[in-house]
Amino acid sequence: MPAALIFDVFGTCVDWRSSIARAVAQALPEVDSTAFTDAWRGEYQPAMERVRSGGRGYVPLDDIHRENLHCVTPCFGVSAGDGLATAWERLDPWPDVRPGLAALRRGYILAPCSNGSIAMLARLARYAGLPWDCILGADIARDYKPKPRVYQASCAALRLDPAQVMMVAAHNDDLAAARAAGLRTAFVARPTEHGPDQTSDMAPSADWDLVVPDFEALASRLVAG
Repeated sequence: MPAALIFDVFGTCVDWRSSIARAVAQALPEVDSTAFTDAWRGEYQPAMERVRSGGRGYVPLDDIHRENLHCVTPCFGVSAGDGLATAWERLDPWPDVRPGLAALRRGYILAPCSNGSIAMLARLARYAGLPWDCILGADIARDYKPKPRVYQASCAALRLDPAQVMMVAAHNDDLAAARAAGLRTAFVARPTEHGPDQTSDMAPSADWDLVVPDFEALASRLVAG
């Protein structure tokens, strides 16, 4: 059994797409909020890849979201203040997340292993009611998943061997990278993360250590009594 569980956050723990679309609709009522959200998120991986590849030094995700916001707004003929970028600190959890984490916390250390900064994830945890014991991930490693050092730095911060830590995610590539770094793995499907037409990560792509429908089922598998 693992001693700690670390979690992907955006998509696995929280419904970022619906939450950001709501914030965009409030801030920019003249645009198609869903299209804007998808375009904004579409800049996410390319921006982080410039850091992962060494094209620029580490930049916290707060700043990347703000830069990407100002990159996308001209495409929609609008402008937005920096305040909209903080919407990533106010994302709704999936319905199973809070009860599942509460049950899991009876037996395990819980922490995010996310590309979000410590500041962003701390504020998001307060908003969404996520009971983390600590916050790990990109700011600790000064790099972005799926680079091995992000998972390894999280384990080292907990003073645990990777084999004592389980990565929980709704994304198969995240779990593949965690497994390659020596961690245990648990897949939780989020088939509507990207909306009704989602085609990726609908099912596990490998024999992950656990495959469960939600966090409450994960707790049932891992927590005795």
